[in-house]
Amino acid sequence: MSAELILTNARIVTADAVVKGSLAIHGDTIAAIDAGPSMAPGAIDCAGDFVTPGLVEMHTDNLEKHVGPRPGVRWPMPAAVLAHDAQIAGSGITTVFDAITVGEVRQDGVRATMLHDAVAAIAAVQGEGALRAEHFLHLRCEVAHATIVDTVEGLIDHPLLRLMSLMDHTPGQRQFASIEKYYEYYQGKFGYTEAEMAAYIAQKTDLNRRYADGNRKALAAMGRARGLPQASHDDGTPEHVDEAIELGMTIAEFPTTDEAAALAHRRGMAVVMGAPNVVRGGSHSGNISARDQAALGQLDILSSDYAPVSLLHAAFLLHDAIGMALPEAFAKVSRNPAEALGLGDRGEIAPGKRADLVRVRVIDGMPVARQVWRAGERVA
Repeated sequence: MSAELILTNARIVTADAVVKGSLAIHGDTIAAIDAGPSMAPGAIDCAGDFVTPGLVEMHTDNLEKHVGPRPGVRWPMPAAVLAHDAQIAGSGITTVFDAITVGEVRQDGVRATMLHDAVAAIAAVQGEGALRAEHFLHLRCEVAHATIVDTVEGLIDHPLLRLMSLMDHTPGQRQFASIEKYYEYYQGKFGYTEAEMAAYIAQKTDLNRRYADGNRKALAAMGRARGLPQASHDDGTPEHVDEAIELGMTIAEFPTTDEAAALAHRRGMAVVMGAPNVVRGGSHSGNISARDQAALGQLDILSSDYAPVSLLHAAFLLHDAIGMALPEAFAKVSRNPAEALGLGDRGEIAPGKRADLVRVRVIDGMPVARQVWRAGERVA
């Protein structure tokens, strides 16, 4: 083989097999996959490591942790974006949809203050060619918010916006059907007293009553008019799934019950579950197991959500823990999200696809991303 970059002595995870051999890249594109070693000068010896597709992450709020690294601390936004990007690429993620919250009810929180600065910084730093992964915007819209429709109207035509999700974190339903889990989560995260929790719950419940239904319909119509992929969030009942499909949503993020996950999958929605759920062996909110959904054939996509390193780990765990073939496991973190989001140029190792690749070594059961390429360029 003759190419600008050759990886050899690798276990290459393609769409339907694991090939022991060599991979050639011309420029930003995969040129060929060959069984057996390459003798070409300059070929990179992968020493038997896996070479997988670059991971595609569709829903991560990881940037928030870099914007507010400690209580009361706000980091300069461009620097936070660079730190977030380095962590993303180091985890093997070559395409990331930064999930930025629109409509946060806690006015003192990071999410309530970072929206516009984050959007501007991501666009500016990526425009300068300074980011390792390719970044797109995912607006995660809290429908129970008074001004969210106006805010989204100001962002809906942003060139990096490629996904909207409609969510409602009102206690007593969807993700937080268990009030006990709601208390555990918010008191643990924000240190609320019992009185503060009661006031917060009353506020959220009132906002839901006043705004959620109308905003959900208005936002969905806005997304449909522009052909944006849209996702429902935390569907827990058949009625939730029916509503999502009626509103034109094609992705079901983090369904909370077996019934909702099964129905969404059966009706053709791409079902997304959390990679941390796979790694931890269960949901932090007391909802359904992602491993169980994968075993039932009802899981299409994994998202790292709050832990970028979990995406690669979860793919190998699906293989090791439930016996899923590696090509199928990796489809859930590469090809399937790419297809769901209209990115047909990436997501698998095949001639003609973009050369987004990860060299992975498994050490004591833990996969480690040792080298990462995006569009043929080494980025980590």
